[in-house]
Amino acid sequence: MAQGSWVRLIPLGGLGEIGMNMTCLETAEDCVVLDAGLMFPEEEMLGIDLVIPEFTALLERRGRVRAVVLTHGHEDHTGALPYLLRELPVPVYGTPLTLALARERLREAGLEETTDFRPIHPDARVAFGSLALEFIRVCHSIPDGVAVAARTPAGLLVHTGDFKFDPAPVDGIPTDESRFAALGDEGVLALLSDSTNALLGGITPSERAVGEAFRAIFPRARGRTIVACFASHIHRIQQVLDAAAALGKRVAVNGKSMAATTRIAAELGHLKVPPGVLVRLDELRHLPPDRTVIVTTGSQGEPLSAIARMAVGEHKHVDVRPGDLVIFSARVIPGNEQSIARTINALLRRGAEVLTEEDGVHVSGHPARDELRRMLRLVRPLCFLPVHGEYRHRYAHARLAEAEGVPRERVLVAENGDVLEFTAAGGRAVGKVAAGRVFVDGKGVGDVEDTVLRDRQHLAEGGMVIVVVGFDGAGEVIAGPEIISRGFAHEGGAEDLFEEARRLILEVLEGCGPEEKTDRGLMVKRIRGVLRKFIQASVDRRPMILPVVLEMEASGAAPDGRAGALGGSAGRRPPIAPRPRSGGGGERGAAALEPSQGGGPRPPA
Repeated sequence: MAQGSWVRLIPLGGLGEIGMNMTCLETAEDCVVLDAGLMFPEEEMLGIDLVIPEFTALLERRGRVRAVVLTHGHEDHTGALPYLLRELPVPVYGTPLTLALARERLREAGLEETTDFRPIHPDARVAFGSLALEFIRVCHSIPDGVAVAARTPAGLLVHTGDFKFDPAPVDGIPTDESRFAALGDEGVLALLSDSTNALLGGITPSERAVGEAFRAIFPRARGRTIVACFASHIHRIQQVLDAAAALGKRVAVNGKSMAATTRIAAELGHLKVPPGVLVRLDELRHLPPDRTVIVTTGSQGEPLSAIARMAVGEHKHVDVRPGDLVIFSARVIPGNEQSIARTINALLRRGAEVLTEEDGVHVSGHPARDELRRMLRLVRPLCFLPVHGEYRHRYAHARLAEAEGVPRERVLVAENGDVLEFTAAGGRAVGKVAAGRVFVDGKGVGDVEDTVLRDRQHLAEGGMVIVVVGFDGAGEVIAGPEIISRGFAHEGGAEDLFEEARRLILEVLEGCGPEEKTDRGLMVKRIRGVLRKFIQASVDRRPMILPVVLEMEASGAAPDGRAGALGGSAGRRPPIAPRPRSGGGGERGAAALEPSQGGGPRPPA
């Protein structure tokens, strides 16, 4: 075998979660990135807006990365582009619709003018040095999707992207089975295949089944019909338009992303808008409610989405009333069950009828087990790598491949960050690279880590208790302890509880030796320890405890004879003047404040 006759696959996202899809295809000279997706935050990710893959491995290969190739326009395959291209400005390849949707996102990020967009079409071939990529048409829940066949020094690799074998696709363009079969005849070294629905038997129903459901359901609405779906689900929007037109109803789209996608898809010919059907949202008030349909975002119950605002009566143009019919035409993404349930409950309270996936108003865009078998039989790979899904999905897909004749030792159930090397003889894991989840919080990217999320969860569950103690230079307590709480309450009143806590803290501090009293880090630990045990034993709660130690100069005694107060609940002025100092140390989460001149520490707002 010639030197360099290998190719490596490095999954950086999509192996362990639904979303965040990204794979690096690497030879000795060249790298291509397949997809750059995001994942929406799970329920415990408090305050997080988006989750994207870690790019460290790509930045380390900066000089060899030739392009990002997008398989289709869903955000779980394109949403991380703005963050990646800021660090790695390389050309972006995709079909016209995929690039148009990506361009919209990059425009919002201020990167449209600096991004090199390069359109591709099915059956086209593009060379990136030692890598030559071919694109194969696949059917999915969004038009213009492709699979990727990569000819490499080691052999032919095929990545299905997201696909299904729909016998009657809405746009009339099915998955190109004959091309997959031809690649199988050529000889495929490794197949990477979509595992999202690997636990579901049979085949995924045709998208046209949803259109049939709409035509049966729309006539029964006594008021408006409101359909919530993903903005990028163009086939679904098409079927809403068609069903409404057949009944003489008018349709308005609601939501910035929904409006942008509808405009782009119509301009490119992927959305056929029946004449006179589409109207502006504010025009609906001039029409009888039973002659109107609204297509809106918010199918996952997002708190600020259009459908969620309708449910609580805060939408500018739409007030949900008895007789309205609301359809959630989307799959529930794991982790969103509670937010969707809250929205549905609010809609039902307002008198609306609500239909969900269980009522036949949604079908998946991913292949079920019989379709996965079909792909394996078409391609007949030497090695197999299940991708796109949690471990349980990929495990089930791996066992399916073995049943179809792929030897177990050639079925690789990998994880994000695994470096998988393939030669003509097969494939194996040869190492690991940095891979993980990067949290996007507002304008911050990567500055929120797991420890911050744990703190947020801790605060949300137990609240916070701050203990402020002033020491003199010898380590003697001359002020406090004052205790301030936020998000923490006790049925019998917190003051009695905190008075006992102050007494215990003073006992512990007074029992420390002279050397211990001058170790501020040790004082922080002692205060936190005694207070944590006391609160847990007294009220069985676990608030976050933040001791604040101050070095101060004594200026008198407190009126009640005990250590001076620090602007606590009694409202007394502190009889001591704080002396700013640096340091304070201690374990993470402890605090040492430098109070502003003329006053003690202020409670949190």
